[in-house]
Amino acid sequence: MKFSVFTASTPEWTPQEAATELAAQGWDGVEWRVTDQADSPEPGFWAGNKATWPMTGLEDSLPEIARITAEAGLEYSGLGGYARCDNHDDVERVLAATAALGARQVRVNVLPLGNSTMGGGEPSGLSYPELFAATREHYEWVAARAAHHGVKALVELHHGTVTASASSARRLLEGLDPRHVGVIHDLGNLLIEGWESPLPALELLGPYLSHIHVKNARWVQATERDESGAAVWVNEWAPLAEGQGSVLAYFKALAQVGYDDWVTVEDFSTDVPLAGRTAGNLQYLRRVAVLAGLSVPAGADLSAGSIPKG
Repeated sequence: MKFSVFTASTPEWTPQEAATELAAQGWDGVEWRVTDQADSPEPGFWAGNKATWPMTGLEDSLPEIARITAEAGLEYSGLGGYARCDNHDDVERVLAATAALGARQVRVNVLPLGNSTMGGGEPSGLSYPELFAATREHYEWVAARAAHHGVKALVELHHGTVTASASSARRLLEGLDPRHVGVIHDLGNLLIEGWESPLPALELLGPYLSHIHVKNARWVQATERDESGAAVWVNEWAPLAEGQGSVLAYFKALAQVGYDDWVTVEDFSTDVPLAGRTAGNLQYLRRVAVLAGLSVPAGADLSAGSIPKG
């Protein structure tokens, strides 16, 4: 098993700093965030993130991405793209960039739900059947273009989209070539929407299980109540060892289905400063992988001293 970090979760570091620090900590790879983002006076996960490569002018950035990654001795677990499947021009560009870098796979976003504001847009108001059918049509085109470039386009299980669950993603991709389309199974996102017991969900995905994202979340009761007087619960991100999802049980399920490939961490908790958070996460994940019967590099640090906690 190999471990990487998605740079959406390292907003305070420039790409050079991220690559240097992650390599020094012992990470195997990096998953670069690629998107145009809003400016922010302070670095944030979604705006002002210093470790993000802009979509505008991406092609001109490819030599620098390749240089920074290679000089740090890191591999690509893939690219963290934000191009939506209905934006064919941008999808074509990220597929071509993935091929040029040798990054193998890239996330291509599905359509959001009709009542969702994901991506900053206004809700479309369209029904789920309409959106699902449109996403399937676009993904048939995406699959063909991914095959042309010799790479794989990844559907992420994500709340607020037409593929919040493994079941919906399998239905979306059924019949498409799993060599060129696949699924990112994401423990943290599924705690918010789309939860299915990990083992049967992973078994259901079968050949479409292509990548793993790990983060954790928890539900907390809000101070206000709804109009009926009932409690209101909201979700928040949590350190890996402190959320409601069991990373150990998750890794045991991965072992049972024979998954022993990339696991990418995107820890959006802020309880621990960034450097300590990433270093501690790597130690924790390596130890959990061993407990689950998965492989880790020989000589990896499996000590318990730096698990990020709340």
